[in-house]
Amino acid sequence: MTLLREAIGDSLRRARLAQHRTLREVSTSARVSLGYLSEVERGRKEASSELLAAICAALDVPLSRVLWDVSTLMAGADAPPVSEQVDVPERETVPAESAAGPAAEPAAEPPAEPDPAHASASMTRIVIPAPKSDMLVLVKSN
Repeated sequence: MTLLREAIGDSLRRARLAQHRTLREVSTSARVSLGYLSEVERGRKEASSELLAAICAALDVPLSRVLWDVSTLMAGADAPPVSEQVDVPERETVPAESAAGPAAEPAAEPPAEPDPAHASASMTRIVIPAPKSDMLVLVKSN
């Protein structure tokens, strides 16, 4: 099992090395001690959100990109090997009328398939239709 702090450290280190920058350069730019940045990159220290934001700014990498990279890494690490994956039978679809009543409109076209390079073989997608305006309840605050 991969720890979150290790995955974050790996992602930050890969970003730094891809830019051919040293720990000293990034630590100076992020205003973080060199030793602490090293500990974060090695997964020995938990980085606060403020510290992550400072390191990402120093690397000129959006924090969302680092978190996406980490989630992809962790999803791959936690997925069972192909030999252990279990075949899941297809679910039976329920007609729109019986699921949401006779006034339901036909379902919209499903979104495009995810990038196969990042998709997991055991991924399940659930599509929830957006609510209709007549179904919304507005609450007035004082």
